[in-house]
Amino acid sequence: MTDFDIALDDPTAVDVTQVLQADLDFAREWSLPENVKVLDVAALTSEGVQFFAARAEGRLLAIGALSPFETDHAEIKSMHTVDAARERGVGWAMLERLVSTAYEQGCRRVSLKTGTGKAFSPARRLYARGGFKICPPFGDYRHCPDSVCMTRRF
Repeated sequence: MTDFDIALDDPTAVDVTQVLQADLDFAREWSLPENVKVLDVAALTSEGVQFFAARAEGRLLAIGALSPFETDHAEIKSMHTVDAARERGVGWAMLERLVSTAYEQGCRRVSLKTGTGKAFSPARRLYARGGFKICPPFGDYRHCPDSVCMTRRF
């Protein structure tokens, strides 16, 4: 699938909030409650957060956000590809867009947190393919059995 665009989007749009809910439901199903760190719409619309959507002919395929963490460090949040668009390159394109945006804005590091369970293995493979390596927890994250932090330095 190559006929889609990735652009800044509105996290309050109805189709986006549905995908955000699906992302939250997925996290709740596969993570311990204390490790569900999905950003809500208010957080996604806060200053400095850049929210992107991949769309084909107006149809939402994937979402992702870039949240400032430190002066030269950003965090990838709310990355989710809808079921119908999986394994078609949309998630990879979103990851590339988030990473390149962070780099263009002067970041020297981009990090994320994801799950360790089987349901998260496609995400971990994607991030590893994108140059992310397992790292110690950053920010408010702590070591726990069902999540892992990953980072990429430029």
